[in-house]
Amino acid sequence: MWPYILKRLLLMIPTLLGVLTITFVVIQFVPGGPVEQMVSQLQGRNAASEGPSQGGAGYRGRQGVDAERIAEIKQLYGFDKPAHERYVQMLGQFLRFDLGKSFYHDKSVWQLIREKLPVSISLGMWTFLLTYGISVPLGIAKAIRAGSRFDLASTFAVLLGYAIPGFVMGVILLVLVAGGSFVQWFPLRGLVSSDWDTLSLAGKIADYLWHITLPVIAMVLGSFAVITIMTKNSMLEEIRKQYVLTARAKGLSERTVLWRHVFRNALIPIMTGFPAAFVGAFFGGSLLIETLFSLDGLGLLSYESVIRRDYPVVLGSLFLFTLIGLVTTLIRDLAYLWVDPRVKYD
Repeated sequence: MWPYILKRLLLMIPTLLGVLTITFVVIQFVPGGPVEQMVSQLQGRNAASEGPSQGGAGYRGRQGVDAERIAEIKQLYGFDKPAHERYVQMLGQFLRFDLGKSFYHDKSVWQLIREKLPVSISLGMWTFLLTYGISVPLGIAKAIRAGSRFDLASTFAVLLGYAIPGFVMGVILLVLVAGGSFVQWFPLRGLVSSDWDTLSLAGKIADYLWHITLPVIAMVLGSFAVITIMTKNSMLEEIRKQYVLTARAKGLSERTVLWRHVFRNALIPIMTGFPAAFVGAFFGGSLLIETLFSLDGLGLLSYESVIRRDYPVVLGSLFLFTLIGLVTTLIRDLAYLWVDPRVKYD
């Protein structure tokens, strides 16, 4: 197994390098970079400051920015160096886990990510716990009662939730219970109230849960269907296998057959997906949900960085999330060894 792990770790290097290289090359051809945006802002300021010229000659239009000022702007953002030098410098920084400094926030990328993590952790933790905590037991119950009214009704419910996009559900919840056209039982924005620091411990917990309820509901409803149906199908597949008939023929009770044999084998594909689902729930933030409920998380940070051409944040977060994704994939594959001793990576 150790040679396999070493091989996978070595393969992460070209994969990570390829992702960064492609992104860096694409960035070089994207118009409207930070230098162009700064020059445009300076031109607008010059035009605004000119106003009507003396002598009634009228508005003189936008004034240009001299070459010396443009050179200073390029040096400020590091674009005074050739692309290949900036590429090597970027790789050297990432090798030291130095993600750089944002062009617009005057903060390091690490600091920005740490500031946005509480929102993403909150959404991710509750999404993961509720999705698996409800879907797995529901899928098992559906498999045991396959074909019953409960099975049909629950299938309709989870598929209905899957068919409604998360941001649409968020809008519906805001309209119904967050001060839209009906009642205001929940707040419109934020993760906590403005007076959160003055609340007691119980008050802080209640305030936090009050704010997080609607965003979590909007995020998890669409996730129930996949895990529930996968659990049900996995259970039904195991129930039909020969070893189940053998266990029943030996006189084992139905409860023992289901929980000691079928349940363990049916959860193998689900449990091996735990690492990826756990990390994905934390770092795969929903931009639309964060925007709807005014939650300043990693999803909104990534979107704003792309729009504003904040390249250090774009490349730094991409490097970090890609690395986490590769490690998570390795952990997922190794999880097969833990839950299924029949799997060998020789």
